[in-house]
Amino acid sequence: MDIIVLCGGLSMERDVSIKSGACIAEALREKGHRVVLVDSFFGYEGAYDDPKDIFTLPQPPIGGEITAEVPDIAAVKARRAQKNDSRIGDNLMEICRAADLVFLGLHGADGEDGRLQAAFDIAGVKYTGSGYLGSAAAMNKECAKRLMAANGIRVAEGKVINIHDEDKSAPCLPCVVKPKSNGSSVGTSIAHTVDEFRTALELCWKYEDDALCERYIKGREIDVGVIAGKALPPIEICPKGSFFDYEHKYQSGMTDEICPVDIEKSVIDELMRTAERVYNALFLEVYARMDFIVEGATGDIYCLEANTLPGMTPASLLPKEAREAGIEYADLCDTIARESLKKY
Repeated sequence: MDIIVLCGGLSMERDVSIKSGACIAEALREKGHRVVLVDSFFGYEGAYDDPKDIFTLPQPPIGGEITAEVPDIAAVKARRAQKNDSRIGDNLMEICRAADLVFLGLHGADGEDGRLQAAFDIAGVKYTGSGYLGSAAAMNKECAKRLMAANGIRVAEGKVINIHDEDKSAPCLPCVVKPKSNGSSVGTSIAHTVDEFRTALELCWKYEDDALCERYIKGREIDVGVIAGKALPPIEICPKGSFFDYEHKYQSGMTDEICPVDIEKSVIDELMRTAERVYNALFLEVYARMDFIVEGATGDIYCLEANTLPGMTPASLLPKEAREAGIEYADLCDTIARESLKKY
């Protein structure tokens, strides 16, 4: 197949996305596909006569490391020659239509919230993963919680506080405060006091006007990937700090990730069944990763959120789970591509 792997974008997770995209592209080439890696915000910056030519032309480099700091979006915008408000490169749709498939290596707002999927649907572009409906439902954590609760899936109690609301009181303490539609724990805090809660709201509102405030659940964080509706072996997240924030997610040595999980088989079975239920409740397709907390005091399982475009480097959570299930990284990328084509 001729495949374009989209990465980067204009979200605060663009550095993570570029790393994932480069790994995906290399894996798909190993499986015999012709692959071009493209930053969706910059488009294809090389010259071509026909869009199909890009699969045989030398590729402009796309690089960058994942640092402990959230990317400077203003600096990214300043680097682009195309000076307008579009969040995608001018030629992006043209080159994507020339591909057999677009593999979405994007993370966060650009690519994971359903808007790009909707645009591709209208343009007749085939792409990997969930469609616009499931992507939007999962990215909006308030919407996702309502759909999960309606399907009998346990979620953390809480409320959304808008920056303009008169009542800005904490629903409880300790409390997790996070943007309603962000990813990678950007803008997320755990507040134990009223003062900490106010500070957490201010941090959250730097990124989004809606703050999702939920009861802090003390327990074990366990993630479960799903491919084609079937759950993978769970993986446990053990950050060497307060919680699994942006730095702990992406800096080497900051977190232990344990797979297989050392927990009762009955709990593993319930986690896997629940992940599949979340996948269906949120209208997800092809693959996703669900984040859970197993509460220490009660053993109850709470779903925190679903990730429709999870990290996809070989060291990321879902590929580690797949490896435990006997699926090597290149085969995982190829499986996602081929399962995605079944949608069409």
